[in-house]
Amino acid sequence: MRALAFLLLATPAAAWEASSEGPVCLLTKDTDEAEIVVSHDPRKALPYAIDLTLDAPWQAGPFFAIRFDGLQPRTITTDRHQLTRNTLTVTDRGFGNVLDGLAFNFVALAASGSTSVVIPLEGAAPEVEKFKACATAAGV
Repeated sequence: MRALAFLLLATPAAAWEASSEGPVCLLTKDTDEAEIVVSHDPRKALPYAIDLTLDAPWQAGPFFAIRFDGLQPRTITTDRHQLTRNTLTVTDRGFGNVLDGLAFNFVALAASGSTSVVIPLEGAAPEVEKFKACATAAGV
């Protein structure tokens, strides 16, 4: 058990980061398995997006689901996801449930077809708040 704790402490973890590029607000995280980008672009009809990029292609499936486990567990599903090479994208007018899932839980599991990826949520909450403030300032 101590060896596992040592390995976890020794492994550099990419932190969640909120930023902006002009009017576009970004919330990003890189893991060993995926690059996660949540964006808000007020110039688009569906201003919110989440892009999940893997090293290998996502398997197409009729639904995309993301399950959040922790203090406020929830599962969100949609059939309006798009696959482009190794990136799965979901867009919508609002992302309140997604943002709360990121902020108030410990881990998320994103899945489409037989492809799934675990997303650690440690440190996400303060960056989610910065992202929300950015989106509000940009004119939600």
